[in-house]
Amino acid sequence: MKKHIIIVGGGFAGVHIIKSLKNDSRFRITLVDKNNYHFFPPLIYQVATSFIQASNISYPFRKMIANSKNVHFHMGSLLKVDHENKILETDTGKLNYDHLVLALGTESNFFGMENVKRCGLPMKTIEEALYLRNHMLLNLEEAARNKDIKTAQRLQNVVIAGGGPTGVELAGMLAEMGKYIAEKEYPEIKLSLSNIYLIDALPTLLSPMSRMAQETAYNKLKKLGVKIHLNISVKDYVDNKVILSDGSSIETETLIWTSGVIGREVPGLPEESIGKGRRILVNAYNQVIGVNNIYAIGDICLQHTDENFPKGHPQLAQVAIQQGKNLANNFKRMEASEKLNSFKYNDKGSMAIISKFNAVVDLPKFSFNGFLAWLTWLFIHVLPLVSFRSKLRLALDWFRLFITNNPSIRLVLYPTRNNNK
Repeated sequence: MKKHIIIVGGGFAGVHIIKSLKNDSRFRITLVDKNNYHFFPPLIYQVATSFIQASNISYPFRKMIANSKNVHFHMGSLLKVDHENKILETDTGKLNYDHLVLALGTESNFFGMENVKRCGLPMKTIEEALYLRNHMLLNLEEAARNKDIKTAQRLQNVVIAGGGPTGVELAGMLAEMGKYIAEKEYPEIKLSLSNIYLIDALPTLLSPMSRMAQETAYNKLKKLGVKIHLNISVKDYVDNKVILSDGSSIETETLIWTSGVIGREVPGLPEESIGKGRRILVNAYNQVIGVNNIYAIGDICLQHTDENFPKGHPQLAQVAIQQGKNLANNFKRMEASEKLNSFKYNDKGSMAIISKFNAVVDLPKFSFNGFLAWLTWLFIHVLPLVSFRSKLRLALDWFRLFITNNPSIRLVLYPTRNNNK
């Protein structure tokens, strides 16, 4: 009989298992996800800043698997794993499995700060990115109407918590859009009142990257007018004031949270299966510690067996992609009664875009920045998109928007129901 593999989560890790096993008659695959689409998280900040459409980085699962005879889609959210009876419980039904793959990824970690969780603006999902876009556009409209200087400044100030790649890329994008767009389209606004603050508890931006990347990011963002505060963390957010660890505060209605992540909760797994940051502990083959026939891959897993990464792998797209491919290959080897391959991450480097035509790239043996790095970033971020149409459309949009400095999708859109029909 065909082995039934359930994959929970349609991110990079889950999609690459499907790509490797589609139309393999030995397996029946069910993809479970609370959304009906796959999306590309590294570019979500460009949706939040009105630079690209959400459809540029999203693709429906059912269209993706339309020609895969052995792959099915189940839309639902995970509620519980019954590992003893091999049952996955979702809010839309129960599913039996032979092998269960957990590829749910992570969610924002607010480190117990309830006010920040309630009022801060995370950017982990398409919905959150669109909400953030609307929020900033509405604040600009209100600031354009407001005659009170203090209120106008609070509406225009933006605080970004987290100096990693997402925070740096977001700060650069907002600074440039303010420079090229706000002064043209919002003549009522005094741009001298607008400030972008980038806050990080560490002594450098882009802490996992090279010294060259860190210094380039710092200097370029400073030149763009971003106010960078290092060795300082956000401690609270009260009455539209961001409270910092040094006792100072910043008045703003926009606190963007990119400061940390935590593994999504999987009820039903034993306590010994969960490690630091709520990541799921796995062995060298991505099998979850303490249970049988359950695997975890991507950002949600924590693997200590790779000698080059004894503290666990970085939570990057490339790790998820490689783990998905390796696990798919191991499923094939299981069916052939062959020895399994342990996972070892092939580090292909990291990169971040800072501003127009300027990025930093760290490869295993050397680093570089500037226009060539920007082209490299562009190429690497287009390749993983699912469809050829998405790749072509995004590439054309990017070049047009970077040349004109004028994206035209700054629309405040939110669903309403007209009950007077």
